[in-house]
Formats: sequence, C-alpha cells, structure tokens
Amino acid sequence: MTKTLSGTLAGLCAASLWGVMYVVSKVVMETVPPFVLVTSRLLLGAGTLALFVIRRGRPVVPRSHILQILMVGLIGYGISLGFQFYGTMLSTASNGAMVTATTPAFVLPIAALILGERITLQRIIALTLSTVGVLVVVNPLGSSIEQGYLAGNLCLVTAALTWALYSVLVRKMTANYDVLTFSMYAFLGGLPVSVSLGVWELTQQPIGTLTWGILGGILFLGIICTALAMFLWNTAFKHLDAGIAGLTFFAQPLVGAALGALLLHDKLSLSFIFGGVLILGGILFSSRQN
Repeated sequence: MTKTLSGTLAGLCAASLWGVMYVVSKVVMETVPPFVLVTSRLLLGAGTLALFVIRRGRPVVPRSHILQILMVGLIGYGISLGFQFYGTMLSTASNGAMVTATTPAFVLPIAALILGERITLQRIIALTLSTVGVLVVVNPLGSSIEQGYLAGNLCLVTAALTWALYSVLVRKMTANYDVLTFSMYAFLGGLPVSVSLGVWELTQQPIGTLTWGILGGILFLGIICTALAMFLWNTAFKHLDAGIAGLTFFAQPLVGAALGALLLHDKLSLSFIFGGVLILGGILFSSRQN
C-alpha cells in the first residue's frame, strides 16, 4: 500500500470516527460537563498511546522539542476540542458535524502560508462546493438563529479554524517525529486548558449519574475517537499534503449528521439534503483530481 493511499484511508477513517463522536458526546454531555469530558478524553488517549510507545521502545523526544509539541497540542486539544464540545452542547449533533466540516476550507490558506503548498484551481472548486454545502445545511442567517443555535455554531466555527491550524502544524512537525510519540505528547499539551476549565465547570455543574452506558461512552470517546482517530489523522497529514489530507474531513459530517438523525432524532430538512449533495460533489471533484 502506497503512502498516498494509506494516508487517504487514515484520514477518512479518522473523520468517520469523529462523525460518530458527535452523537456519542451529545449524549455523554447530558451527564458530564464539556471540559471534564475533554480532560477524560485526553488522559485516556495519552495513556493508551503511551502503552504502545513504551512497547515499541521509541526514543524519547528531546526536551528542547517537547515544548513545541505541547504548544501544538494546546491549540488542537485544548482550544479546538473545548470549542467543539461547547458548540455541540449548545447546538445539535448534526450541526456539530456539519459546521466543523469547514475545516478543509481553513486548511488550504493556512497550509499555503505555513508550508508553502500550492492553491490549485481544482482544490478551490472542490472546497467551494463543499463549503457552500455546509452553509446551506447550517443556514447561519436563518433557522439556526431562530432555534437559538447561533452561539453554538460560532463555537464550532472557531473549533474548525483552530483544528485546521493544528493539522497544518502536524504536517510540519511530524517530518521529524514518530507520529505515535508526537500524538501522545500533543494530548498532554491540551491538559492545562481542559483541566483548569474542567475544575471550574465542576463548581457550576456537577457530574450526573454515571451509568454503564455513560462510562462506555467516555471510554469510546477516549480510546477510539481520541487515541485511535487522532493517530490516524496525524498519520494522514504526515503522508499527504495538508490541502489534500484536509479534504478527507468531509467524511465526518455525512456520518455525524446521519447518526444524529437516526439516533438523536435531529431533523434533516431539504436544505440538509441539498447541502449534502454539494459536499459529496466537492469530495468527488477532489477525488477526480487526485
């Protein structure tokens, strides 16, 4: 299997897992506050990857480089995940998956600025189709305001922007580091933000009753949607140009919105279907280019 194919499959698998994540996190956050849940995810993710790092006997990252990785992790796992979870709590699982699907639109210019990647006409057309599809579905000037989802959607857009920045930085830094080791340290970078805000949250909103279902959801989010999915996502950006790897993110809204409608009874309007067609059009166009 070529690096291009393995990178593409890794990105698609990660994005699909995050589509499932929005549905699970929406349910879990009815019991566990957002940043408490983020902290749980990061600890479980770091612990899971640490087991593999120790078993593989990978060399320790030099101390002078650890701070750089922690700062990248702060952007991705502290700031971005925090906005993502709050946005999902204030909005719907379907909107959560759809709004953050604008990430590839942010990846393209950021990758051009930081990595010097070319912005081709084909990539612009693909991103335009998919981004317009997201806007049609979310409708920030229409139904989202009427339903009181504007604040949540704005948080989700911020999550998409900061996640795009994180992803481009991953592409830059994993040229020198093992992806598994990098991912483990990056998780730790998000803890200062999540722990601080998580402690504050507990003074405002105590944790509810932890059923076996909720505990299972936390484990799923931490091990599968964090450790596994983040490793796959970082692998995609190691092997592919950031602008191309970012396009795999469009698998996320289709999975997340479909499961949100099926399991959480989120409403799927005609605008959702039309927007979904545009998103698929963008994916197919980019696939044709590649």
